[in-house]
Amino acid sequence: MDISHHTHLRGPNLWSYDPVMEMVVDIGDLEDWPSDRIPGYPERLETWLPGLVEHRCSYGERGGFLRRLQEGTWPAHVLEHVTLEIQTLAGVPGGFGRAREAGPRGVYKVAVSCREARVTRAAVEAARDLVLAAMDGKPFDVAGAVAEVRRLADRHWLGPSTAAIVHAAEARTIPAIRLNEGNLVQLGYGSRARRIWTAETDRTSAIAEGISRDKHLTNSLLRACGVPVPEGRTVESAGDAWEAAREIDAPVVVKPVDGNHGRGVFIGLTTQAEVEAAYRVALEEGSGVLVERAVPGREHRLLVVGGRMVAASRGEAAYITGDGRATIAALIEAQLNSDPRRGETQDHPLNPVRLDSIVRLDLQHQGFTPESVPGEGVTVLIQRNGNMSVDITDAVHPEVAAKAVLAARIVGLDIAGIDLVAEDISRPLGPQRGAIVEVNAGPGLLFHLRPSNGPGRPVGEAIVEHLFPAGDDGRVPVVGVAGSTHTTATARLVAHLLSLRGLRTGLASATGLCLDGRCVDRRDASNFDAARKLLTNRTLEAAVIESSLRTLAIEGLACDWCEVGVVTGLDPRHVMPEHRVKDADDLYKVLRTQVDVVLPTGTAVVNADDPVVAEMAALSKGAVIPFSASPFNEPVRAHCAKGGQAVFVRHGRLTVATGATEQALAPMDALPAFRAHGAVPVLAATAAGLALGLPLELIRTGLETFTAVAASGADAAC
Repeated sequence: MDISHHTHLRGPNLWSYDPVMEMVVDIGDLEDWPSDRIPGYPERLETWLPGLVEHRCSYGERGGFLRRLQEGTWPAHVLEHVTLEIQTLAGVPGGFGRAREAGPRGVYKVAVSCREARVTRAAVEAARDLVLAAMDGKPFDVAGAVAEVRRLADRHWLGPSTAAIVHAAEARTIPAIRLNEGNLVQLGYGSRARRIWTAETDRTSAIAEGISRDKHLTNSLLRACGVPVPEGRTVESAGDAWEAAREIDAPVVVKPVDGNHGRGVFIGLTTQAEVEAAYRVALEEGSGVLVERAVPGREHRLLVVGGRMVAASRGEAAYITGDGRATIAALIEAQLNSDPRRGETQDHPLNPVRLDSIVRLDLQHQGFTPESVPGEGVTVLIQRNGNMSVDITDAVHPEVAAKAVLAARIVGLDIAGIDLVAEDISRPLGPQRGAIVEVNAGPGLLFHLRPSNGPGRPVGEAIVEHLFPAGDDGRVPVVGVAGSTHTTATARLVAHLLSLRGLRTGLASATGLCLDGRCVDRRDASNFDAARKLLTNRTLEAAVIESSLRTLAIEGLACDWCEVGVVTGLDPRHVMPEHRVKDADDLYKVLRTQVDVVLPTGTAVVNADDPVVAEMAALSKGAVIPFSASPFNEPVRAHCAKGGQAVFVRHGRLTVATGATEQALAPMDALPAFRAHGAVPVLAATAAGLALGLPLELIRTGLETFTAVAASGADAAC
């Protein structure tokens, strides 16, 4: 089974609205061996990958793919489903897959969901080996293959917290663009875009983040505003720490002034030896040490987003139970670190327990060492904090929630994790001497998304709502232009019209990359990366993107959706056999993508003089404006008869029609753009202007001034 031509289509494409990996798969002589002809083959696949039962396949029902296996299907189709299942088991989102014969005999095109090319390629290679092993009746290490794909996903894909925010944005049709190899993501386009980095946003103040890291300063600010906090002070030495403990009255907490994740925090200390030992460890974890009153109760984390408490979790202390045989160190591994919730990656809500100095001091406090063997049934406390795992959102008293929101506001954080200790979270803090002990910037979201007990909370949705209040989709007007001919002139003309409207407009076309009429790069910009540069430019208020046929075939569109999609024409001679686009049908599938991504509130602009392109009008989820060189064009006449808008030429004049009402804008031969580029760009750009709601007088002015402006210098290079 030979797999070649791995193509990562990063945007909407001929296969799917979502990114896919397209491959050419040559199964050779295996074409003669469908799955029903190989004894035990379907059963081995089902045993190794029981999740295949959820693949509905062509029958549209649970178990559909397994039914196809029993009836007989070919290895390329099996490769598709096994790849998707391996990705699913590795925690990689996306369930789209297709396998199609591509000729000659035994050669297929296979496309599968692909968020990250390195991950999907590994999944494909593992799937090929698994399929061949199942056919040959040989053993295969499924768990090992999945683990390797998961390792790559952990390394290269978004963490679960960031992914939750991205998925929430996409559910609201807010576009998302990953800006680096980590978790920096842009939501929205151009000047309407916002940025996130896990649970931090471009509204997260650097000053507020600095304040939150200084626990003593945070404590002072909260106390000044009436928020209950534990008494305490910073200390300069081990002796000073004990002196502070005596002032406060034991038990006390010793912790770093600027530590995080619970590192170096010691709770419930009562003796001088404990306090001084804790001081030395806490000093290693931060730049100073703080001694505070130990607040009675349990640890809680409240998540505040945009002035609302949206989730809350309760911490659980970690214990082991002796069996009279194993050491405490061994029991930690067997009883705590074996918990599937514990791990090193962001997929794990709990961290592994390490025998660090904090654990050793807590054991010493109880009279144990890691090598001690506790008797059968003896319970030993291992870790006091850092184990947020139980959802208690619905139990939080409104007054407690209000104090958490106030604490975030005082520090200045738009998103904050508020750590508080209380015996009963359902009662106000005052009577039970509860207190807020920390305010954290960039809080972890995973234990709110996947608590060990209780429902997960929609914290991703809350963050998206904070950044994009209801009704805000984070979009600027985006016009996509595609076709076999006239695309560059059309794109330039539409950009000129938007600039006249007063919008700071970006243009990516075959003649270069332009920002607000200034050419910044004269290289061909009708590609994915150039278009993405526009969409991530936060100064732009509109974007016009020309996508070449090659870009559509091997990269996909740079935008997920667009307000206006223009298709200028389809020339069957412009096939691309080197990219497996062999005939007019393939070209149609490539070009239709520009119409497929028109928003329901947007408009498709199609050349009605091209019968194949005219058919694409039926694919638009939004409105349609056809254009033609003749008022007698049948698709145009039918569209106007239904009250629709159209653009055409009548008696040599550029004419706009809405239903039976027509308005002539200008003689075609008086328009410099027509004389320079012909009728198609003028008609298409006029229709795009109508779709964008531009006044007719502005459209006329733009058409009359286009060549003069282009030659004046600002746009000359493009």
